[in-house]
Amino acid sequence: MVKRYSREPENSSNTCKTSGQDIRIKFKNTHETAQAIKGMALKDAQAYLEKVMKKEDIIPFKRYRYGVGRKAQCKKYKVCNGRWPVKSCEFMLSLLKNAEGNATMKELNPDQMFIEHVQVNKAMQGRRRTYRAHGRINAFMNHPCHVEMWLTQREEGVAAEPDSTPKRKAPRLRSGVAA
Repeated sequence: MVKRYSREPENSSNTCKTSGQDIRIKFKNTHETAQAIKGMALKDAQAYLEKVMKKEDIIPFKRYRYGVGRKAQCKKYKVCNGRWPVKSCEFMLSLLKNAEGNATMKELNPDQMFIEHVQVNKAMQGRRRTYRAHGRINAFMNHPCHVEMWLTQREEGVAAEPDSTPKRKAPRLRSGVAA
């Protein structure tokens, strides 16, 4: 069955796509990792994820931050909570490597590629059981995810012409406050 993406890129000629289905890595960690690398250049994202796996940098947790410990490395991202999700970083690195290969197959320059779209969706939970005291049995669930991303080549834009009209000051009211 062919993978259907949630949306299609505007210009598919300078875009390469990659995805993974039913990946047994934690959804919340993968979501935060994806949000951390969204918008980065391909080489920058790969270097960042390598640093996270060595614990030289950190993934800031913004949406799923409750119950996550506070780390001093998060100060540069202006948040308090963060983690080093190694398994999510390894999978994202493998997706980026796959996308880089897809870019070279389409004869695109990987040095000019940046991550335009990353989406992490919940997959069907795996159900196991764990045995407790006094004959009880509890659920032991895992939370896998689907990941899709595409990389786009940066287009050389034309510099905007500076505005030649002089800006007017805001009129003053009688009270002295600007309108």
